[in-house]
Amino acid sequence: MLLLALDTATPAVTVALHDGTAVIASSSQVDARRHGELLLPAVDRVLAEAGVPLDAVTEIVTGIGPGPYTGLRVGLMTADTFGLALGVPVHGLCTLDGLAYAADIEKGPFVVATDARRKEVYWAVYEDSRTRRTDPAVDRPADIAEKVAGLPAVGAGALLYPDTFPVAHEPEHVSAAALASLAVAKLAAGEELPAPRPLYLRRPDAQVPKNYKVVTPK
Repeated sequence: MLLLALDTATPAVTVALHDGTAVIASSSQVDARRHGELLLPAVDRVLAEAGVPLDAVTEIVTGIGPGPYTGLRVGLMTADTFGLALGVPVHGLCTLDGLAYAADIEKGPFVVATDARRKEVYWAVYEDSRTRRTDPAVDRPADIAEKVAGLPAVGAGALLYPDTFPVAHEPEHVSAAALASLAVAKLAAGEELPAPRPLYLRRPDAQVPKNYKVVTPK
């Protein structure tokens, strides 16, 4: 196995390569506005560090969010393109699951919360690092305060809203290294991974302007 993992659902542009035993190379950069610009060079760096060509990759896993439309689709389309070009399987994995797996929390329950902008968070509750109790959701922190009261939390969303998440932990953003390790563990256990389809949870930020007039030639 040589599994290439990538995620662009958060401000982190993150890539890793896993040989079935351990992560052998990884790269992460935080820049919410340059996912498209940074992802392919990061893939090149990781492959070069590992000393393997792209066509040696046997499987691909991509974070499927939840995340903002623009950033998330960069990773998904890149993973799909690599999969088609190489003729290898492409798997999805919830980005929140990757954060939960990387969290240094020995025993749950705990919350994973990422920044959803618009003063909202993407979040879910976990029993442990591999078991999600609730489906991913998007809400204003104040609206879920009672549901998450007293629970430790992980992620940028938790760090942004200490009134709702007073016990917040690192990591702030997902890493492809954690995503790859989780995917390998799940595949080894015979678990089926989700399809590489996006978890948007809400409409895109970009909207057609109101009173938009279509002008066509006469």
